[in-house]
Amino acid sequence: MVRLAAALVGLALAACSPNGTSAQEANPAPAPVAENSDYSEAGLRLIDVTIVSGDTRHLFTTELAASQEEQAKGMMFRNEMGDDEGMLFPSYSPQFRSFWMKNTPLPLDIIFIGPNKRITNIEAGVPYSLESVTSRGMSIAVFEIRGGLSEELGIAPGDLVEFEIPEDAGL
Repeated sequence: MVRLAAALVGLALAACSPNGTSAQEANPAPAPVAENSDYSEAGLRLIDVTIVSGDTRHLFTTELAASQEEQAKGMMFRNEMGDDEGMLFPSYSPQFRSFWMKNTPLPLDIIFIGPNKRITNIEAGVPYSLESVTSRGMSIAVFEIRGGLSEELGIAPGDLVEFEIPEDAGL
């Protein structure tokens, strides 16, 4: 029994790095993403975003790009987006926003959302374009969906966008 206890203490000491944290704590393995997880394959938190167009509600499972790094990467290098998927870029405070499509192979509808959670304007994001598209007023968020989907669904300026940013999202 004493030998077992000594072996366990030895293993515990060997597993610690010089700064006192275990090797696993110092270099944690990425957590696997479950199929019904609250996070996307890209590691972004998933939230629901609903656009209300007249009597019609359009629900999107949406990746939340909350940090500056996540917002800078956005949809870069992505080759597909479903018709019920989107990405939301919230602002820390209402501001004029501008977006470009650098390294983005997908055409996107870039939807600017005003402080009243209504769409101010929708701009076409042209794949790989370095030309900026801008909001036509102060925005609290920008929402991206597959290019052309706004027109197909009848989504237009003035429509209401419903979403909740989790309190622990860092905004």
